[in-house]
Amino acid sequence: MTHVTRYALIALGLWGGICGSAAARGRHPIDATPFAHSPCSVLDNKPCTPTVCSPLNHGPCIPEIYYPLGEDLRLTVEAHPSERDAPKYAKPDHPLDTLGDLYAALRSCWTAPDPGVARAGMEMSVRFSIKRDGELVAPPRLTYATPAASVETRGVYRHAIDEALARCVPLSLSKGLSGAIAGRPLMVRFVDNRELESKN
Repeated sequence: MTHVTRYALIALGLWGGICGSAAARGRHPIDATPFAHSPCSVLDNKPCTPTVCSPLNHGPCIPEIYYPLGEDLRLTVEAHPSERDAPKYAKPDHPLDTLGDLYAALRSCWTAPDPGVARAGMEMSVRFSIKRDGELVAPPRLTYATPAASVETRGVYRHAIDEALARCVPLSLSKGLSGAIAGRPLMVRFVDNRELESKN
């Protein structure tokens, strides 16, 4: 083995050692705890997830990411649910502790307009948020209505939706669920899927 070959092998060994140690220093085990949706407090003795990153933080900051629910919560309520979905429309007889409980409570509150003033296939969506005490943050905002529906028909369905929410609130929320959904946008789509004579 020549001197040149020997020096080349030594150089390669040193370079590999340096790269390996640098890579080892750069790799850190992932701690899933900060991803828990726990509010931050100076009294907490456990990791929590901040909603904003501060320049005062020592080390990387993980901002709050609402997953897997997305930006808002979405729910569809049908006037005539299928037999398979009927259990999802039964109002829970206990404080709401899961999103399934919340959705069931909201579904159970809606009564579609009388057939004489209803419109087949009518759809209307509203958006609102709920406070920790189960009350609405503000009146629901209309986000969609079937374009072909008349003003009168839209008014009938909006009134039915307002009445449904009035029957529902205040919602009886568990401490855990109230903390998870308080202030988060909730989009509810109401669909009149009954077999009715089509009208404007």
